[in-house]
Amino acid sequence: MPGKTYSFEVKRTSTAAPETLFRLETGGAGWSRWAKPLIVQSGWDKPADPPGSVGAIRRIGLWPVLMFEETLEYEPGRRHVYAFARPGPVDDYRGEVIFEPTGGGTDLTWRGSFTEKVPGTGAIAQRALHGAILFVSARLVKAAERG
Repeated sequence: MPGKTYSFEVKRTSTAAPETLFRLETGGAGWSRWAKPLIVQSGWDKPADPPGSVGAIRRIGLWPVLMFEETLEYEPGRRHVYAFARPGPVDDYRGEVIFEPTGGGTDLTWRGSFTEKVPGTGAIAQRALHGAILFVSARLVKAAERG
């Protein structure tokens, strides 16, 4: 029997341009510079041209706990969709980051959805993933606003 499906959403506002936020979020090698202490190691497991575009797989985390995320959709400055490229703590994870320009910056929306791998663990995984994206999105905004 398949597990339950869960989702979460994080919204942020930034004074940085959508292109700046997009470049940082899709740049797998740079996460360890701006997303510490949660992300200590980052890089490309499979590069693409341009970096971070469809088919690219970024590697983020801290060994031995690394996440491998493959870009599925890539709309520069507007939208990035990715999924876990290797088995992770949940099944069918899909993340979507939307960058909407405002008069003086960007509205950022980061959504995630997944199916629980083990029945009864979905709510815990949802809290953990939502918490991780809350943290990472705050660091992303801070890094983008620094320039």
